[in-house]
Amino acid sequence: MLIINAGSSSIKYAAYGHLDAGELTLLGRGQIQGLGTAPSFVGKNQSGEVLDKMAWPDGNTLSHQAATAFLLDWLAENEKDIEIVACGHRVAHGGMKYRSATRIDAGVIEDLAKLTPLAPLHQPHHLAAMQAITETHPHLPQVACFDTSFHRTQSRVAQMFAIPRQMTEQGIVRYGFHGISYEYIARQLPIYAPNAHRVVVAHLGSGASMCAMLDGISVESTMGFTAVDGLPMGTRTGALDPGLLLYLLQSRDYDAVAIERLLYKESGLLGVSGISNDMRDLLASPAREAAEAVEVFCYAVGKFLGALAMTLGGLDAIVFTAGIGEHAPPVRANVCRRAAWLGVQLDAEANARNERRISTPDSPISAWCIPTNEELMIAIHTRDLLGRG
Repeated sequence: MLIINAGSSSIKYAAYGHLDAGELTLLGRGQIQGLGTAPSFVGKNQSGEVLDKMAWPDGNTLSHQAATAFLLDWLAENEKDIEIVACGHRVAHGGMKYRSATRIDAGVIEDLAKLTPLAPLHQPHHLAAMQAITETHPHLPQVACFDTSFHRTQSRVAQMFAIPRQMTEQGIVRYGFHGISYEYIARQLPIYAPNAHRVVVAHLGSGASMCAMLDGISVESTMGFTAVDGLPMGTRTGALDPGLLLYLLQSRDYDAVAIERLLYKESGLLGVSGISNDMRDLLASPAREAAEAVEVFCYAVGKFLGALAMTLGGLDAIVFTAGIGEHAPPVRANVCRRAAWLGVQLDAEANARNERRISTPDSPISAWCIPTNEELMIAIHTRDLLGRG
């Protein structure tokens, strides 16, 4: 099974074999990154050893569809002992209609395209990958797995905005995102923290959100109708006073295009720092603006942690995952310091080593650094859905 995770400027892939015992085994993985600027490719085997890498000239406008076609050609040429029998895709938004993994056909693609305004940085690229595979491998079964599905367990009250009821009935609700990542972490919690029932998971990356889980079930999340709500992100604003948008429209000559650019591409870590949208660059920079951007980010994580703990009626554990969550000890330390009032006691040395448990053994609230694996979660859903067929 080929798993495709298409982001705004990259395509991650993984190939999984289906063993007789029903287990999945990783056969290889890699990614094409820098799409639209300076594309580069790396392909690795199951042990992480590089099999091939290449780069396109700077300024190459390699599209997601063309990148997907390249990937299929590369696999056919370099992995001759692998036959692709199915393809699973990460899809940001499933709307009201798609609540679980779904077999892709022309009607599904048409429905998902209508949701593009709700996830403009992601949805078009998911669709481009699907269409590229449909054109070159029209009979290959494809499955869509949705970031919104995991949060459908939330209560009606948690999903509602305080807007006219008829708008809620029309699907203007809080969906939540990063659900595939959260579902994977929920499966890992019994292994690492079997006694933790009330858990907040912080998926911190270029896109960032947090989720409150009760016994592995989503209760509340920081993202809402779109993937721009909640925490500040690499280039996205996060939570914003809606009155500000009215002010920009009415008094600063902004139009819808300028508003969208502000919300999705000019804000977040990049906007606050004026330096970079990459947390690694900001942590390495001596600039005051970089430090301030990091503080704004960590302050927001700490603030939402308190709010999410309220929805759970308390807290047993906090989990950090995704790019920043897994690889930025200073960010985890900052957040845990802010959460000391809840009972989090950080083990500074374990945190610096990126160990799984980063809190002290006697900490009333345990803290964890657990790598996510969205591709494996998609592979599981793809196997389960097609297996039933």
